[in-house]
Amino acid sequence: MTGEDVRAYGPGRLSGADGAVRRTVLPGGLRVITESLPSVRSATIGIWAGVGSRDEDLRHAGATHYLEHLLFKGTTRRSALEISSAIDAVGGELNAFTAKEYTCYYARVLDADLPLAIDVLADMVTGSLLEPSEVEAERSVILEEIAMTEDDPADTAHEAFGWQLFGDTPLGRPILGTVDSINAITRDQVAEHYAARYTPDNLVVAAAGNLDHDLVVELTRRSFAGVLRDGAVPVSARLPGPAGPEVGAGTGVRLIQRPVEQANLVLGCAGVPRTDDRRFALGVLNAALGGGMSSRLFQEVREKRGLAYSIYSFNSQHADVGQWGIYVGCLPAKADDVLAICADEVAKVCASGLTDDELARGKGQLRGSMVLGMEDPASRMTRLGKSELVYPRLEPVDEILAKIAAVTHDDIRAVAATVLARPKALAVVGPYDDADGFEAALAR
Repeated sequence: MTGEDVRAYGPGRLSGADGAVRRTVLPGGLRVITESLPSVRSATIGIWAGVGSRDEDLRHAGATHYLEHLLFKGTTRRSALEISSAIDAVGGELNAFTAKEYTCYYARVLDADLPLAIDVLADMVTGSLLEPSEVEAERSVILEEIAMTEDDPADTAHEAFGWQLFGDTPLGRPILGTVDSINAITRDQVAEHYAARYTPDNLVVAAAGNLDHDLVVELTRRSFAGVLRDGAVPVSARLPGPAGPEVGAGTGVRLIQRPVEQANLVLGCAGVPRTDDRRFALGVLNAALGGGMSSRLFQEVREKRGLAYSIYSFNSQHADVGQWGIYVGCLPAKADDVLAICADEVAKVCASGLTDDELARGKGQLRGSMVLGMEDPASRMTRLGKSELVYPRLEPVDEILAKIAAVTHDDIRAVAATVLARPKALAVVGPYDDADGFEAALAR
């Protein structure tokens, strides 16, 4: 199926979207979606693969991120140096990232250099050689990356929290893989993952900036000509099943002993899925509770008592579940006091909700962060690619802002009572001998 397909995939992937956004499906199910921004002189192009670390079985643990490295290491047309130098020569930026549910390869260039960026990225994604020597070289690099993460106690605490919440599952395991999984994985296993997941029907080309949609489509068609085949349609967006169970019910304490000067704590529970209507109320509540310097947690823990330098709450979503939690770094001797204050503030908001001022601040923070985060082509491109892979449709910005503005005190109290009141998981990284004291803190 080819051409504009606003109607072809149900009630509109783009229904109600900005008029500058256009979408075309090429043979093989390859999607091209663009947003024209005539006022800028640049463009950002991303090739999104609908595969993340949660799609890995144990045999392929770490393969998604491994591929993110290897696709920069040479194709049938370009060496690794030629890939990087092509973008460097025009002053552009070339990079990639792997998440739990998708992977993105992107380039940011002057608008005149968009054809080059499309060609380089398409070459990387469709023509990687996965040379055995490069697989071995990048194995060492990824092990260094894992070591770097483990050297950061805050990162380690967040990884441990995810493991405690979701268990030994693809969603709970680290995106990078583990030392054991990276040492064990073979070139053939990585190649299997590549062949199975990097197919046109599972790819999205998203671009935003000073561009012409028809030209981007034609350039994409040429660059992907060797892999496009008639008969396939795009893989459906990653959405929760009609009656799928909510995952992420892990509780208890996970302690990682480290001889560090500061305890790093992550306390939280399962949140809400990405498409859950409660996400707007939870976002407002999260902003008011721990989203800035005026938030309750910052005021109570840092400003009034001086117990920590860094404290914040966070809220993230996946297709079928989310995470909500509090991070704090404090002196090891202060951890019990900090956890007691956090538990008390969560209990208060569950019982009484927010004040009028807090509700207004929470809405304002959420609205502002969203709009300010869309002030450049790169963030616009990210919105397009991510929406295509994991949302039912591209929601207009004004529609999202209206839903944030519509959040009421009743909504806040309801989401606090159903989400924040859940049993908690706690991850601790610090110089502690055992977790017994934290088990007691968690039971408050």
